[in-house]
Amino acid sequence: MRATVSKALGTAVLALLLVWAAAHSRPWHALEFKSFDLWTALAAPGRSALPAVILAIDEPSFQQLGQGWPFPRSLHALLIDRLREDGAAAIGLDIVFADPAQDAAQDAALAQAVARAVAAGVPVVLASSREKVDSASATLWTEVLPLQALRDAGADHGDAGVQPDDDFVVRHLPQNARSFSAALAEALSGRSLGPPPPGLIAYRGPRGTFDTRSYYQALEPGLLPPGYFHGKTVLVGRSALTASELQHTQVDLFNAPFAALGGERLFPGVELQATLLDNRVQGDSLRPGHEGWSAALVLLALAVLVPASVLWHPGAVAALAGALAGGTLLLSWGLFTRAGLWLPPLLPFAATLAIYGATALAAYATARRRARQTRAMFAQYVPPEVVSRLIAQPELLRLGGEAREVTLMFTDLASFTTLSEQLSAEQTVEVLTGYFNAMTPLIHATGGTVDKFIGDAVMAFWGAPLPDDRHAEHAVRAAIAMQQAMEALVARLHARGLPGIHMRIGLHTGRVVVGNVGSTQRFSYTAIGDAVNLAARLEGANKAFGTGILLSAATAAHLPDSIPVRALDDVIVKGKTEPVRVYTPCDDAELCHLARAALDAFHARAWDAAEEHLRTLLARQPGDLAAQRLLGRITEARSLAPGTPWSAAVALDKL
Repeated sequence: MRATVSKALGTAVLALLLVWAAAHSRPWHALEFKSFDLWTALAAPGRSALPAVILAIDEPSFQQLGQGWPFPRSLHALLIDRLREDGAAAIGLDIVFADPAQDAAQDAALAQAVARAVAAGVPVVLASSREKVDSASATLWTEVLPLQALRDAGADHGDAGVQPDDDFVVRHLPQNARSFSAALAEALSGRSLGPPPPGLIAYRGPRGTFDTRSYYQALEPGLLPPGYFHGKTVLVGRSALTASELQHTQVDLFNAPFAALGGERLFPGVELQATLLDNRVQGDSLRPGHEGWSAALVLLALAVLVPASVLWHPGAVAALAGALAGGTLLLSWGLFTRAGLWLPPLLPFAATLAIYGATALAAYATARRRARQTRAMFAQYVPPEVVSRLIAQPELLRLGGEAREVTLMFTDLASFTTLSEQLSAEQTVEVLTGYFNAMTPLIHATGGTVDKFIGDAVMAFWGAPLPDDRHAEHAVRAAIAMQQAMEALVARLHARGLPGIHMRIGLHTGRVVVGNVGSTQRFSYTAIGDAVNLAARLEGANKAFGTGILLSAATAAHLPDSIPVRALDDVIVKGKTEPVRVYTPCDDAELCHLARAALDAFHARAWDAAEEHLRTLLARQPGDLAAQRLLGRITEARSLAPGTPWSAAVALDKL
């Protein structure tokens, strides 16, 4: 067990190392981005609590105003005046006014409009930017600020730059010293808010979530109701909608996370600034979860799946792995929607699947190895179809030992010592090999298990490792077939001028412990118990009865009527007090009847009747050793003095 767990753990750790290596690749980060996009698309409320309006510089504005880009700055001045007059709370122009206009009056008009708005308590925030300048020796960043005249007029400014990821989706809050959205938020609150903490953007919804109007609608009276902008923050910026605009204007667009669910792919920069402002004002941007949380989930999956893969059924382990992987997704989703925390689910999710895959592979390899071991081990003992069933249903084989009722067989070759004295060592092995090759298939054919070969003896049993309700019948049929096969073997020995041999078989049915016995380096599948000893003793007792097969009453009791047996005598095994009646297969019904009648009369001490039955039996089968031995016991019993203790059974060790 410990070795199996160690192997599963090692395989799982190796899989985790592969996942860890993959987690540092660009495709992995791209997948993590997509999981963030999916959560965003599913969780976005589709509305904003921020009182804000976006004035989009779009294609309808170009057409209605008859102006190309850039618009005259006097037009922006007119817009600021209109918004101030309508009671706007703040104005943010996501436009960089860094270069002077060709007509200085345009800059003056814009500066005056800014001054009027600020004087009326309507803050104006302009966009600034940063430009990278590469040289042979260094890379320099230059801050591009609005015109000094606009700043002198009271306009605030902030960096409108953002940092998109590789797929051009903006997910992280800007970390520049003073961003455009932060400047607007401070203008609304009237106080310094400080730098934002590292975090991710909580998108409110796809494009169009914020109230969006065309730029020209705020300029022409009557297109929007009076007071429409009252108390609202107004953001002004470009919003390309058509292909012609994309071709002829410098667009400010990013990819949207909502494309993960088939939403519109492009997201205007001005709406992104509105989202950043909303996050800043509401204070509910997403915080990244601690990296240790993912590591804890991975360790949890490792601690649960490795022992489960060894102890549980593969289906249960698969269900557990699915539950852990699904739980990781649910935890990430719950933290995202309920706590405003971003816990990337990809690492613990992939790690859980990797651990499951690795442990399943290790379990499969272990099962294959055990199957090979089982096949190699049991192929020596049982038929191939039994081996196949044990491999398909390993629960039928309880390694380590279990109590079970079986029928045991012991065989021995009488006169084999005499035969081996006339043979060389090679010839002796050849004869034994032929003998074992002849007997083993007969044992297997009836579902028996060959336990071991002991010199010229065979130990086998029926009823294990697979259950067999007819194990006694199958054992006796195998014994009869084996004695019949001996005739051909003896005939071949005679043909070679060698002396004949004969086989003795002892059979007994009883409860034993069957299983693998031995050390971890060497073991064998065997049976242990008193029943084994009795079967072995019955094999030797054949000499006293002149039989080739001797079986106990326990075995005879399980036989069908199609296998008639003859009762021979009652014996007492060494160490036991209860006698055991022994039998031998016999096809002669009259002989079986006479033997039973003689035994019954013998037990009743009816010596004359017993002797009459036995003499009738000997007349029918002259020279029967069992009948002659029982006649001798009758003579001994008659010679006993009155009152002398007497037993109808004979000790087995005296036979």
